[in-house]
Amino acid sequence: MPLVTGSVAERVATLRERVDEVAVAAGRERGSVSILAVTKAQSRDAAIAALDAGLHDVGENYLQEARAKYVDLPPSTKHFLGHVQRNKAKAIVSLFDVVQGVDRLDAGLALARAARDAGRPLRVLVQVNVSPSERFGATPADAPALAARLRDEGLAVDGVMAIGPVEGDVDAAFAAARAAYDRVGGSTLSLGMSGDWEKAVRHGSTMVRLGTAIFGPRTTRERSLA
Repeated sequence: MPLVTGSVAERVATLRERVDEVAVAAGRERGSVSILAVTKAQSRDAAIAALDAGLHDVGENYLQEARAKYVDLPPSTKHFLGHVQRNKAKAIVSLFDVVQGVDRLDAGLALARAARDAGRPLRVLVQVNVSPSERFGATPADAPALAARLRDEGLAVDGVMAIGPVEGDVDAAFAAARAAYDRVGGSTLSLGMSGDWEKAVRHGSTMVRLGTAIFGPRTTRERSLA
């Protein structure tokens, strides 16, 4: 999909309408797919602009960036999108409402301990690896067992997150992610980024992670989760 010109508010409005159109064409209801604004490499003002435009979910890949822009944001749900390091679990729990995604048991255990110590609930998604180019993620076959173990530790496992392949069969990858989600359970299938979100919606994604489609191209070439 070409990038939308105009302000953040105009881009969000156009994307919201287009997401609903794709959902309806796939036999789903309008409003059944939420948009998460990925604010990596963007300013605090950009994050606020996305929320002012009517979005409710924002996400960051790096803890340090989030510390600079996510404190005292307008009402919103803050998602951690990066790889979870156990020694940063306490800081992640203190700042974020949702962790996408937990790809291994030791990271989940660290988050569960930190959440218990902080006395606050934490929603998590199991990250499923459906792409040969990705380093992280549980296999689709292992995802249900990981989810069950995390629930035993008191975490609210609310579904699955996956990153589509840069090359290859995106439809097959998204179908595998959807199958894992059906087995894990929950209400969130976080699937689809700025370049492939339409296919993700057709495969049942309930949340698309959009960065460049909302804010424009980043200045860095680093691969992100949007």
